[in-house]
Amino acid sequence: MRRGLLCGLVLLGFAVALGPLPGFPAPPAPVSLLELDGAITPVTVRLVATAVERAQAERAQALILQLDTPGGLERSMRSIVQSILKSEVPVIVYVGPTGARAASAGVFITMAGHVAAMAPATNIGAAHPVAVGGGSDKEMMKKVENDAAAFARTIATERGRNVEWAEKAVRSSVSATEREAVKLRVVDLVAENIPDLLAKVHGRTVKTTRGPVTLQTREAPVKRIEVRFRDRFLALITDPNVAYILMMVGMLGLFFELSNPGVILPGVLGGISLILAFFAFQSLPINWAGLLLILFGVALLIAEIKIVSHGVLSIGGVVAMILGSLMLYDAPETGMRISWYVIVPTVGSTAGLFIFALSYGVRALYRRPSTGAAGMVGEAAVARTALDPEGQVLVQGELWRAVARDGPVAVGETVRITAVEGLTLDVVRAGNPRQDREETHA
Repeated sequence: MRRGLLCGLVLLGFAVALGPLPGFPAPPAPVSLLELDGAITPVTVRLVATAVERAQAERAQALILQLDTPGGLERSMRSIVQSILKSEVPVIVYVGPTGARAASAGVFITMAGHVAAMAPATNIGAAHPVAVGGGSDKEMMKKVENDAAAFARTIATERGRNVEWAEKAVRSSVSATEREAVKLRVVDLVAENIPDLLAKVHGRTVKTTRGPVTLQTREAPVKRIEVRFRDRFLALITDPNVAYILMMVGMLGLFFELSNPGVILPGVLGGISLILAFFAFQSLPINWAGLLLILFGVALLIAEIKIVSHGVLSIGGVVAMILGSLMLYDAPETGMRISWYVIVPTVGSTAGLFIFALSYGVRALYRRPSTGAAGMVGEAAVARTALDPEGQVLVQGELWRAVARDGPVAVGETVRITAVEGLTLDVVRAGNPRQDREETHA
């Protein structure tokens, strides 16, 4: 019996080594899946490059990029397209799920895929370049448009797609639904979901950098590529709204630390927030005029405390901060903009904190001292001995030498301190408020 079991194990080892037996085909290789949702940024470039490398290392037969984007940065889009064109693993770009879109930069990425597919109720198009930051003149925009149109044509030619429509998407911002895109040969097919997509691309032969590859994707296992914490964190802070909040928190933190040296915590939080904001700004199309307007608005709020403007400087500061926030990066076509739901609370709370903190500090600066010799002026005291004119008074549980300046004072009578000269108090009767005020002002 043991000999039979041993022979069975040996035969099983030979079967595994020699491959599948006739009539028992090998299971299909897995397919990798990466979901891309949101604007195309340098973080997206890193995600796609990492996904292509992992798909090749894990011997996946294809990589699916599920795309839903309003567009993004032109430089990041070109890097992603280059990664797809150089990939040895077939890349299937799937505009999904239902209701998704591939606008602006998403058009180039979709057309660059070895296979391009769309889910029902999706759209593609509107790839006209947009100058973010307002720094390009008409001639420069014409150059950018021609360059983008040429890039769209070469991608469409390489993948055998509609070259004319690709150029119109850039020059005229034309768009198409998923059904129209198939008829126009912009994409290859419409798929309900990922399993339907794998079934429909099964048997299709595509050309990669290592030669033609025939896809065997029907019922292939899908291995989702999980985004690591580092990439999720970088994607979070490069969101325009988050980067804007980090900048405002950083400025507030450093301001409070400089106003109150030694508190430490606001300075630490402010420094970290500003560094993260500057890192995000490297990946975002910043309009420096917007940033200067925000800083100018903060300066106006500070000046309001020092200069009597009857609210003009405060209003100007708030307006400058709002305008700067709108100009910081505003490109709806690429998804790079700040939401009003972020601008209004942030500007309002920042202005309120500045005005409250600075006004509180100024009030504290001009407040009458409450300790020391200066703090005793105006305090009430009780005569412990007759003052004629010298004697002793009791102040806050302490005996002091006192000199009455407005005539003799009887024992137990209440007096008010008008001045402190060394260890001697100048006092007047508390019942003479007019004289008290005159002495105090003197």
